[in-house]
Amino acid sequence: MTIPGRPAPFERFDRLDAMRGVAIVWMALFHFGFDLNHFNLLQPRQNFYTDPFWTQQRTAIVSLFLFTAGLAQAVAIDAGQGWPRFWRRWARIAGCAVLVSAGSALMFPRSWISFGILHGIAVMLVAARFAAPLRGWLWPLGLILILLPQWLRHPFFDTAWTQWVGLVTRKPVTEDFAPVLPWLGVMLWGLGAGQWLLAHRRTVLAGAVPSAVRPLAVLGRWSLSFYMLHQPVLIGGLMALRWLTTA
Repeated sequence: MTIPGRPAPFERFDRLDAMRGVAIVWMALFHFGFDLNHFNLLQPRQNFYTDPFWTQQRTAIVSLFLFTAGLAQAVAIDAGQGWPRFWRRWARIAGCAVLVSAGSALMFPRSWISFGILHGIAVMLVAARFAAPLRGWLWPLGLILILLPQWLRHPFFDTAWTQWVGLVTRKPVTEDFAPVLPWLGVMLWGLGAGQWLLAHRRTVLAGAVPSAVRPLAVLGRWSLSFYMLHQPVLIGGLMALRWLTTA
């Protein structure tokens, strides 16, 4: 017997997984372009830090990542995920964030990642979990959090210990920066959308996807592993290519 409003046993959310898969593939393509540029293999040279073609893509990728993370939290809560399981998943994300910081410090010692996307997700997941009971109020709250950095900025938040909040007057020198504000607002929108869809349009997230899209769904279920492996593979491959072509 299935409890109304709860997922059926072994219920798959392939459509949500596929959406996450799109985000991870898009991110990998973006990073591949960045790596080609870094190794002087992309001509003409690109400016990934100021060119709107690249900066707007990054904004869209991070938005899709965090929106799907909010959707996934709605699914987890709907499935009855308790705090022990939540913290186990959280610990994996936080541990990977530490590894990203360490790896970036080796490659970019002057602009290493102190609070990138995984660091942000780790903090935002906890905040979203506590905010989940707000349900319909998540939409206006998310909007306020998205707009707050446009209304309130202060040099206090420019320090290495406070910039993670997001109310900075200038972006820190780093290869990735995903502060709590405004990005928590995007995750809360995903959480609110997920709660509404699970209650009223469940099949938008659950159910099978066309066979051509299944690889994206599979990839979406392994998004953290893919995230951690794709850059070492891409960078290692490009370094090997450069060595072979200059040997």
